[in-house]
Amino acid sequence: MTTRTAVVVYTHPDCHYSRKLKGELRAEGTPFEEINLSRRPEMWEEIERITGGERITPVMVRDGKVKHDFRNVGCVC
Repeated sequence: MTTRTAVVVYTHPDCHYSRKLKGELRAEGTPFEEINLSRRPEMWEEIERITGGERITPVMVRDGKVKHDFRNVGCVC
C-alpha cells in the first residue's frame, strides 16, 4: 500500500517564496511532496481549481487545507 505525503507544495523555480516555504518545511522536519510547475505545467489547471482561479506560487496543501502564499505573499505566474 502506498502512503501519500500529507503536505504537497506546488512551486515554481522563479518564485523565491517557493524556496522559502520549502526551507521552512525542511527546518521543521515536515516531509512534503513538491510539484514543480515549470516541469509539470499541466498542473496549473489544478492550481487554478484549488485557489479559486489564482495562478500563484507557492501553494501548499496540508491535510486537505489549501494555503496559497508564503506569509501572505506569493509570486503571480
